[in-house]
Amino acid sequence: MGQDNFTAQKRTSSGGAGGALPTTTATANGGGRAAGGGGARAAMSRGRQIHKTFNNIKITILCGFVTILVLRGTIGIGNLSSSDADAVNQHLMEEARRIIEEIRSDKDPTDADEPPEPEFNPNVTYTLGPKISNWDQERKVWLAQNPEFPNFFANGKPRILLLTGSPPNPCDNPIGDHYLLKAIKNKIDYCRIHGIEIVYNMAHLDKELAGYWAKLPMIRRLMLSHPEVEWIWWMDSDAMFTDMVFEIPVSKYDKHNLVIHGYPDLLFEQKSWIALNTGSFLFRNCQWSLDLLDAWAPMGPKGTVREEAGKILTANLKGRPAFEADDQSALIYLLLSQKDQWMDKVYVENQYYLHGYWAGLVDRYEEMIEKYHPGLGDERWPFVTHFVGCKPCGSYGDYPVERCLKSMERAFNFADNQVLNLYGFGHRGLLSPKIKRIRNESATPLEYVDQFDIRRPVHGNSGSKS
Repeated sequence: MGQDNFTAQKRTSSGGAGGALPTTTATANGGGRAAGGGGARAAMSRGRQIHKTFNNIKITILCGFVTILVLRGTIGIGNLSSSDADAVNQHLMEEARRIIEEIRSDKDPTDADEPPEPEFNPNVTYTLGPKISNWDQERKVWLAQNPEFPNFFANGKPRILLLTGSPPNPCDNPIGDHYLLKAIKNKIDYCRIHGIEIVYNMAHLDKELAGYWAKLPMIRRLMLSHPEVEWIWWMDSDAMFTDMVFEIPVSKYDKHNLVIHGYPDLLFEQKSWIALNTGSFLFRNCQWSLDLLDAWAPMGPKGTVREEAGKILTANLKGRPAFEADDQSALIYLLLSQKDQWMDKVYVENQYYLHGYWAGLVDRYEEMIEKYHPGLGDERWPFVTHFVGCKPCGSYGDYPVERCLKSMERAFNFADNQVLNLYGFGHRGLLSPKIKRIRNESATPLEYVDQFDIRRPVHGNSGSKS
């Protein structure tokens, strides 16, 4: 499988500074221009802030009108005739739609003052930024010079950063924002319990790598901006931790740089497009990972590049439908076509559920509670439940919305019960947001901490089966 018939594209940029962080320094000769540019940027920033403030005020007023309508519908307001009330309702609905569309729009009143971004150059291979070839040595020196930011803690555990995110605009389906909130609450809980840092990204760092490709530029930027982080762990917004005790056995991967859930037989024998899942994977912060990102990204730019790449992926991966290139298929194709270059540093994990397909799990939670316990991470008590195909934030999905939302509610509450147990509470049911007391208060609360704190090793040997 070659890539000879695939031509990648790149947005041109001046000075090759696409991956550099902005600075505020200026030379004496150029100081005036820098100051003027800074003033313009400050003015644009103030304009954006004012615009957003007005939007917030509009939304607040809108909510007030909706509240009045609800009260009117409940207790009645005799001063409004039926036709007047209908007119008010219609006006409010139109105003609500207009405001929401304005928020969702990428347009901004100050955008006209900004220079347009350069267009694609079809003759240049797309890259995520300037080529970096000595990252391991630079990072080693930096770590030696900054001992207050170690990449490994005193207990021998590596510093891990969990990266997740969602689009910058409101969800098409309003309830989707509620479940995004639940999903990030779930991730924050897990990271707090296990001493993992977390970044929630809502910015498109590269307009060409939108959608499922948006993770790549963010992973690279975090690697370069946080040399103290040993592992960057990407997790999709529609995935939840459902075993709050289990810990990834990172020492198992000392000789590897990419850990991803999958099945070697599906990958190498069947060349299946679902052999791996990029909804949850770990990248070591090293030169090898930067090189893999550079090799992975050229199929990602939206438009013609992504469409043509999709044809190559469909032709070479078993079972793949005809659609534009996605990050998962592109990674599988890359690892197959350049196996000798990459695979010795890739660990294909399936001993626990770094990715667990939700449809076969959520209806078994009661059985799991009855028979097993958290800390196993596998099919008996899945580490991660991933709602592939649900798209709660979108206007469409592969499964009925009601089924997806009920399943996500069950997964969230299943995990949340493990957190609430320390405090003596639990959900009334896996479909109920309401909680109930499961233990009486105690005059010796530290005994409960010793017994129920899931951070303590008494709750199972994380990373191993029992």
